[in-house]
Amino acid sequence: MTSLANSILATNLTRGRTALTVPATSNARRLFRFGLLAGAAALLGGCASFSADGGMGAIQSAAYADIGKEVVKIGDDQAALTAKARVDQLLRKPLTADSAVQIALLNNRGLQAAFNELGMAEAQMVAASLPPNPRLGISKLSGRFEIEVERQIVGSLLALATLPARAEIARDRFQTAQLRTAEAVLKLAADTRRQYYRAAAADAQVTFYQEAKSSADAASELFKRLGETGGVNKLDQAREFAFEAELTVQLAQARQQQRQERERLVRQLGLWGNDLKFRVGSLPPLPRLQSVKAVEAEALRKRVDIQIARAELDTLAKSLGLTQATRFVNDIDLLGRRTYDRGRSISEDGHVERETSRSKTLELEIDIPIYDFGQSKVALAEQTYMQAANKLAEKAVNARSEAREAYTAYRANYDITRQYQNNVLPLRKIIQDQSLLQYSGMLNDVTDLITDARNRILSNVAAINARRDFWIAHTDFKHALIGGGSGGGGATVAAAAAGGDAGGGH
Repeated sequence: MTSLANSILATNLTRGRTALTVPATSNARRLFRFGLLAGAAALLGGCASFSADGGMGAIQSAAYADIGKEVVKIGDDQAALTAKARVDQLLRKPLTADSAVQIALLNNRGLQAAFNELGMAEAQMVAASLPPNPRLGISKLSGRFEIEVERQIVGSLLALATLPARAEIARDRFQTAQLRTAEAVLKLAADTRRQYYRAAAADAQVTFYQEAKSSADAASELFKRLGETGGVNKLDQAREFAFEAELTVQLAQARQQQRQERERLVRQLGLWGNDLKFRVGSLPPLPRLQSVKAVEAEALRKRVDIQIARAELDTLAKSLGLTQATRFVNDIDLLGRRTYDRGRSISEDGHVERETSRSKTLELEIDIPIYDFGQSKVALAEQTYMQAANKLAEKAVNARSEAREAYTAYRANYDITRQYQNNVLPLRKIIQDQSLLQYSGMLNDVTDLITDARNRILSNVAAINARRDFWIAHTDFKHALIGGGSGGGGATVAAAAAGGDAGGGH
């Protein structure tokens, strides 16, 4: 075999591709039959088929286990009608965080596009598990006295030999695509839940400002009448009217924020038309404090992005093994050729004689790595593998930190919300009630009364924001353990900062 390879290399050095021609003897026929049998065995053992659910079974199981919600891929009219009926049923009642998440999982078209991408990944997996298509060629060469007809069929033996390994890699990539789709489901659930809490908090602020504005309007009308009779001086009147004007501005700002948060929730839910008449429920009450031990270990065990990184690393390891196994040979083609020649000749006595011949040829074409013995392919595969390994290590470190950070924010927001609920708001109410009594007894002036009323309004708004931030931190903490919640913490901090700035200006 070594001498044969050397002769091939010597005669085809400038081509880089060599053809070995074997006469159609019994050995050649046996070799050809062996190739067909090998191809049939690979076909039967390595081919994948489309699943009945398009790979959605694993997604549905993960969604139910992690967030307790139903996930459906809408692929026909019946599925669309069923999902629409379920959405309509949920919209008849005021939304809760759970019902909003369920509507988003059934109705968000971006998520359905992710399901379509999963179907595309399955199609790629099935295509990768099929044997290579043979190439068929027919040629005819005719002249004045001769005709030559040649038929040939060419197939890649290397692609056939590596089919099981490539099919296994394709299956692993499809499983990684399933994990990515599950991550998209979890991310949509987390984003919808956060946006629901923001919309509910905006509604609560509008409701509170409306109540405060009604009280301020009544007080302003009273001060106007007292001013007409001389019972209140112009300075106290101006102070009360300024307080009422400030509340008008704050109510307008709250209503604008309410509209913005509602539209953002609409986009998450995928609603339009008559479905926009839905009602948003209130913020849930403060629950019991959730204590979780070993949050880092739980995050490493459950996080879907960690599972994706591990799956990608395993796939790259198998791809690296295949690259190393085929580093010296890029391609091997088996070519079968059948030639029919027909010619005519004129003898000395003037007769035309017909000559026909048939021949069969079996050729083996091999790419010879003259300039590159596979070092570049192997180096590229090794560096790609090490890159994925380093990214996995980085992700593991970040997941531990994110889990600790999310739990810290969850615990801190719980304590802040409970402080507002148990201490700040009751004290503010007592202060305002006593201030009103003293004002009625003419023990203090209207300035103290307005100041105490303004402070109580600010405390109530801050308490609403604190409860909103707690539930967002609760969502961040939950998804820091299971994945799909990236970016939530930063949004929560930004929202809290914006709320604090707005409150400081009142």
